[in-house]
Amino acid sequence: MLDIHRTDATPDTKIYFTHSVLPSYIDPQNVSTKKKPFSTFNKQKYSQTLDLLLPGEIYELIRTQLDRTARTQYARAHMKLGDILEPEFLQTYIKQGNIAMLSEGRPLIDDRFDLYDGTLRMELTRPTYERCGLAGKPMEDGGKKHQKQRWVIEYDLRAPSMKHEKRGFERLQWACANVLDRSLVWLFYNFNPSADESLGCGKEALSKHAPWLQNLAPHPTAMKDVVVPRLAAGQLTSLYEEEDALSLLEYVHLLNLGSPRVNKGDGIDPHLSRYEVPDFGTGHVSKNMVRVRWVGFLPPALIRELFLMVWNEGFKGKRSVHVDREGSSTLEEEEARDERWFCMSAQGFGGGNAWTVMQFEGRETLAWEMER
Repeated sequence: MLDIHRTDATPDTKIYFTHSVLPSYIDPQNVSTKKKPFSTFNKQKYSQTLDLLLPGEIYELIRTQLDRTARTQYARAHMKLGDILEPEFLQTYIKQGNIAMLSEGRPLIDDRFDLYDGTLRMELTRPTYERCGLAGKPMEDGGKKHQKQRWVIEYDLRAPSMKHEKRGFERLQWACANVLDRSLVWLFYNFNPSADESLGCGKEALSKHAPWLQNLAPHPTAMKDVVVPRLAAGQLTSLYEEEDALSLLEYVHLLNLGSPRVNKGDGIDPHLSRYEVPDFGTGHVSKNMVRVRWVGFLPPALIRELFLMVWNEGFKGKRSVHVDREGSSTLEEEEARDERWFCMSAQGFGGGNAWTVMQFEGRETLAWEMER
């Protein structure tokens, strides 16, 4: 028998589980970014993959609206870091507009840059940092404790001091022209709703860099006869045990992968797999599920808009009224409605960070945040 164990010093993945309740009213134009699940969305500035998992009946309710809400574009372009500081680009997209950008580069290995909400963030190796002559802070990289190998430099490009002929801005320009002068592949997303049309027509400041436009479109996959654990709003405190919370998260991930292990009547040999759909004391039910996937450059604002749309449109519908022999009316399928939910999972670039949010009709929210 082989003694297999980990020999590397990389830290294990940390998973934070929370149970919260949505406010009774959410203003879509002024959403609080400090409350769950919106703080979870904002914590991960860029996502590469987004999976929306929901029952078939909810998908039919939001199908048309989903295609309109979550269809947009992002661009891919070859640029130097100094191109961001050009007067036209800086004024159009950063001072007056709002964009998100991410450069190529492996996390904790290469020089890497991103721009979000007007803040330019640069993760640099020690040799590059020392040649730049800019002030930054050391960052944890999993290496030696007393020898920092990576540094972070941040600039608020919307600040009044960030303009030409200002000393701090000129130092940043010098570093971009003499040290950080390599052409990189950038992902670009413009939050302006009219940007897609003008970018496609070549009328944007980015157009001179010959951007390659990419569509962000939903790709649905139907899954029939899926075994689903019965979970009702108001009974979620039973998931506070670590084993139960991780079992539910594992189940959601198997659904997103389209694994046949969660299908009704799965006949896998137990010698190959002994996985069973978790039972939290209330049994199982068979449902038709739909997974909708987006792959590309996904900022938190788009995910938040999608979440609110599914929340508002997916849980609509009138409850049917049943009148018994004595003339008293009751609401049918009240219990079934309490079990209605949808789930969103996002994976960050590089595979280091991810999150999963499960939203129930009764305003209760379960969230898992994974960090490495």
